[in-house]
Amino acid sequence: MPKIYVGNLASSVTSGDLMTHFERAGGVVGALAVTDRLSGRCRGFGFVEMAEASDVAVAFSLLNGSLLNGRLIKIEPDPSQRNGKSTKKIARS
Repeated sequence: MPKIYVGNLASSVTSGDLMTHFERAGGVVGALAVTDRLSGRCRGFGFVEMAEASDVAVAFSLLNGSLLNGRLIKIEPDPSQRNGKSTKKIARS
């Protein structure tokens, strides 16, 4: 399943916020807002796993540069994916 890197997240963003925000673009399988171990707050980036490649295309067109918790988010293909596989684990709903 295709994954998206999401950057420029506010420190208040949660994995649930990401999931809810990206559901507007289609099927979301899981979302992860990467957090700081000490504070538990978002480190400014995260990952979203979409159900279909077509959902990724919709997410790029609808949500890149959109406002989430007061910040304009930036969406890119997941840089950790190599040969279509990723090593990151994403919380699934």
